[in-house]
This record gives sequence, C-alpha cells and structure tokens, in this order.
Amino acid sequence: MASVPAVLASEWTKIRSVSSTTWTLISAFAVTVVMGAALSALLNATFDDLSEAEQATFDPTFVSFSGTILGQLAMVVFGVLVVGTEYSSGMIRTSLAAVPQRATFLFSKITVAGVLALLVGLLTSFVSFFLSQAMLGDRGTDIGADNVLRAVVGGGLYMGLIAIFSMGVAAMLRSSMLSLGILMPFFFLVSQILSAVPGAKDVAQYFPDQAGSKIMQVVPDALNSEPAPYGPWGGLGIMVLWVLAAVLGGFLVLKRRDA
Repeated sequence: MASVPAVLASEWTKIRSVSSTTWTLISAFAVTVVMGAALSALLNATFDDLSEAEQATFDPTFVSFSGTILGQLAMVVFGVLVVGTEYSSGMIRTSLAAVPQRATFLFSKITVAGVLALLVGLLTSFVSFFLSQAMLGDRGTDIGADNVLRAVVGGGLYMGLIAIFSMGVAAMLRSSMLSLGILMPFFFLVSQILSAVPGAKDVAQYFPDQAGSKIMQVVPDALNSEPAPYGPWGGLGIMVLWVLAAVLGGFLVLKRRDA
C-alpha cells in the first residue's frame, strides 16, 4: 500500500518534470496580468466615453481581472493536462499499478496540482490588481478599501478552482482532447453568449464561471452588468459545488472503469 506522502511527492515530480504544465501556468499568469493592465489603461483613457450607467458602476478592482477571461483558459489547459496526460501517454496503468488505491491516487494528484494552481492564481491576482491600479491612476483603488482584499483573494481562488474543475472533467472523460474540446468552447464562447441571451441568461448565471466571477466584484453589478440573485460568496459557493461535482464524477469513473 502506497503511503500518501509518497504519492504526493510522486505527483509533484510528475507535474514539475513536464514542461507543458509549467508553461501553461506561466501563460495563465502572463496573459491575465498583461491583458488586465492593458484594458485598465484603455479604460482610464476612454473613461469619459462610457455611458452614465457604466461610469456610475465603475469597479476598478473588477477591471483589474479583465484578463481572467483568457487566463482561465490556460488554467483549463493545465488542469486537463495534469489528468489527461496519464491517459494519452498510457501512464495511467503504471500509476495505478504503483498506487492501486484509486482514491489516494486521484485525490493526491488533484491536491498537489490544485494547491499549485491556487498559489499561481493568488500570485496572478495580486500582481494584476496592483499593476492595473497603477494603470488606472486616480480612478484606481487600494487594497485596504472595503471588500477589495476579498475580491483580490477571490480572484486567485477563482483561477485555482477553474483548474480543479478541469481536472475533474478530464478524469471523467479520460481524454485531454475531448476535455479541451468541451471546456474551451464552453468557457470562452457558450457561457459568454448564453449570459447575454434573454431567458438563457437566467440559467447561465449559475454556470461555474459566471457565478464564481462575482467574487471579484466590489461594486454590485459592475460596469452595468446584469444583477445576480446571489452575492460574491454565494457565487463562489455555487462554483465550489460545480468543482465538487466534477471531482466526484471523476473519482466514480476512475473507480468503476479499467485503466
């Protein structure tokens, strides 16, 4: 029987020895920070062109995370690769032979990769915030303002949870290509489009990305966005339920199917 510390160490070795997972985390950081700073500078320069409603609900903290829409895609790739590579490379047979306790194997993998994703997410969130506030100048805010620290920490949690959710989906589908083929369009297109369609947006607001992103808002209905029937922590709670469901689904598939 493999000990949990040994399995955790093994999973850490796997992650840091594969360059693709490292580069996806670097990409998540770089894209989020650069895009957030660029859009913050653009909004600062064109603030007078915004509508009165957008100016009244301007949220400098939420603007800092404008790059998250692309950065989260890199987190999706990271999460999928962490699990999916086991199947595409055939390593899953070796891994389960070394660690026959499937719960120990999967949850150790998700724990190591999840903690790493959360740490990178928090680093990304804080750097994005401070750099973007510098770009906003007098229209910016500071970390000590009401609810700002909650939003910044929440931004990091959001990115980490996206990665863990993707790990659960990849464990269910047992394929990197299939997982990416579903998750990338879902987060980048389907969720965004449905959130703007009357009727469908009432359902879309409970999608993991739509609900989870509310934690990054300080001003309610930031930039004249649609109001939600839940608050920042309620939205994050909905996202956590999606993550738990995905991880549980991945475990059940791993437990019941052959490698």
